[in-house]
Amino acid sequence: MSADVQAARVIDAPAEQVWGILTDWERQGEWMPATRVRSFRGHSPGGRIEAWTGVGRLGFRDTMEITGWDPPRRCDVIHTGRVLRGPGSFAVEPLGAARCRVVWEERLELPLGRLGRAGWPLVRPLARAGLGLGLRRLDRLVISNMGRG
Repeated sequence: MSADVQAARVIDAPAEQVWGILTDWERQGEWMPATRVRSFRGHSPGGRIEAWTGVGRLGFRDTMEITGWDPPRRCDVIHTGRVLRGPGSFAVEPLGAARCRVVWEERLELPLGRLGRAGWPLVRPLARAGLGLGLRRLDRLVISNMGRG
């Protein structure tokens, strides 16, 4: 069984600028909750990303492969790890020259069989809150970087 979770946020910045920070894999830990990118290779289909999701030693390795790349509009990945499996995406929709909407979606295969399915109604609000927190932090990071460069 798969489980869907999605969050969206309008950011007062050009889509290209948001895209640049969103897909700067090394900086994802600055905005994505409890995540630290350990390594990455590429910004195109076939590229690979490895992250650690968790706090301290409590967490899991999250491996992904980029399956779609359409800058500055969309990045699709497939999670290939033991815990997280399934497709995810970031979409950036321009709303004029200086605003955009970012949509973060995950369609995850639930681990742990029946236990995972039974627990999903409890975990889903936490997952959605985590995605929402990430997008709020991304918004702040983008805005704080607007005066630089």
